[in-house]
Amino acid sequence: MRSIHRRFAAVVFSISAALLSATNVCAQSQDGYTQLIDGVSLDGWNITGNADWAIGKGMIESNKPAGFLVSSKSYKNFIIRAEFWAESNTNSGIFIRCQDPAKVSAASSYEVNIWDTRPGQEYSTGAIVDVAKVNPIHKAGGRWNTMEIVANGSQFKVSLNGVVTSEGKDSKFADGPIALQSAGGTIKFRKLEIKPI
Repeated sequence: MRSIHRRFAAVVFSISAALLSATNVCAQSQDGYTQLIDGVSLDGWNITGNADWAIGKGMIESNKPAGFLVSSKSYKNFIIRAEFWAESNTNSGIFIRCQDPAKVSAASSYEVNIWDTRPGQEYSTGAIVDVAKVNPIHKAGGRWNTMEIVANGSQFKVSLNGVVTSEGKDSKFADGPIALQSAGGTIKFRKLEIKPI
């Protein structure tokens, strides 16, 4: 009798796991987006610098400068949707089309800024540093925010919480990895997904 119960439990478990897996696959491919962070591992990412990236509770987090998580894949034309939480003084950003994965910088990639207190406010949160100034200026500190980044050829657009914050045109970099920055203060990402254009 115990053997039958064990077999039945195993069958139920297998079916439940299959259904859960199918549900997750649908969620990951909904609207053509692919999740880049899974909240349980750093698969698909390389660490550069000294930041202390921690994984858990469905997100990644760092509160120690300075460093990057750099995607192992390169991307050309795409839409990124990200959910992030930052302190009011956090210095972070999402770098796209990075040309040197070992030395990520605004000079060798496009930096979509997350930095409310940047000395030059025209390139604060929601701007693309040295490409597209932020207008209107947004403050993201102390709450969860949704950011959308569109990179299509030389055209760029950034939206924060549903409001377009910057648009610009530049053709220096055609493709490259994505990098998440930790340069001071706490930064958390609980979603980062991409869809090719």
